Amino acid sequence: MKKKRFIAAALIIAMCCLGACSGGEKQIKDIQDRGVLRVGVKVDVPRFGYLNPATNEVEGLEIDIARAIAKDILGDENAVRPINITAQTRAPMLDNGEIDLVIATFTITEERKLSFNFSSSYYTDELGYLVLRDSPISRPEDLDGNSVGVAQASTAKTAFEEERDHMGVDVELYEYASYPEIKAALIAGDIGAFIGDKSILYGYLDDNCILLDDGFNPQQYGVACKLDNDVLAARIDDILLMLEESGELSALYEKWGV
Repeated sequence: MKKKRFIAAALIIAMCCLGACSGGEKQIKDIQDRGVLRVGVKVDVPRFGYLNPATNEVEGLEIDIARAIAKDILGDENAVRPINITAQTRAPMLDNGEIDLVIATFTITEERKLSFNFSSSYYTDELGYLVLRDSPISRPEDLDGNSVGVAQASTAKTAFEEERDHMGVDVELYEYASYPEIKAALIAGDIGAFIGDKSILYGYLDDNCILLDDGFNPQQYGVACKLDNDVLAARIDDILLMLEESGELSALYEKWGV
C-alpha cells in the first residue's frame, strides 16, 4: 500500500513538473510563433535607446542587445519590434502581454525583483550630476539652497534624498516625465542640476553643460520580463553570458562609447 502511494505521489509530481516545463517552454514558443520579439525600450537616452531623427530608427546599446536576443530565439537579429515605454507604462505593458521584455536602463533593485524577473546585469552605472557650465555648482554640496530634477518613478529620487541627508544640505527635488524635460528645466534655470544615471547624463552633454566628477549609488541594469517567466529569463541569462564570454558585449560598449 505504501509503495502504491509513493508511486501515485511520484506520478503527480512528475505531471506537475511536466506542466511547469510545458508552460515555461510556451513563453519562448509564443515569441517564435509570432516571429517577432517585442521589446520595451527608451527613445530618449542617447547611446542606449534613442530615436535618431536622421534615420527615424531607434538605436543604441540596448537595441543591439535586443537584436542579439532575437537572433538567438528567432534566428534573425532584425526580428525585433522596439516599443517606446516609460517608467509608468513598462509594468502594465509587460503584464498585459504587449511586450515580451524591457531593456531600458532598468535598474535592478530588491524591491523591483518582487514584480519583475530580471536577468543578470549587462551594465553597471552610478548616479551623477549634470549642471550648467557657467553655474557656481562645482561639487554636490554647492546645491545647498538650490533644486534638482529627476525622472518620475526612477531610483534617483530615493537615492538622492538619502544622499542629500548624508551631505546635510537643503535641496528641493522635482520630478519630470522625461529626460528632455529635465534638460530643458536645467537650461531654463528652473533647477540647479539634472540628476540621473551617468550613462544617461552623458547623452545630454553639450556646450552648455558639464558632468560633475562626483557620483553616488552604484546600480546595475538588467533585462526584465514577467515575474513568472522563469524559462525566458534563464534564456536571456544564457545569451548575456555568451555575449560577455565572446567579447561581443565589450565590443558593443566600445561601439556606443559607454
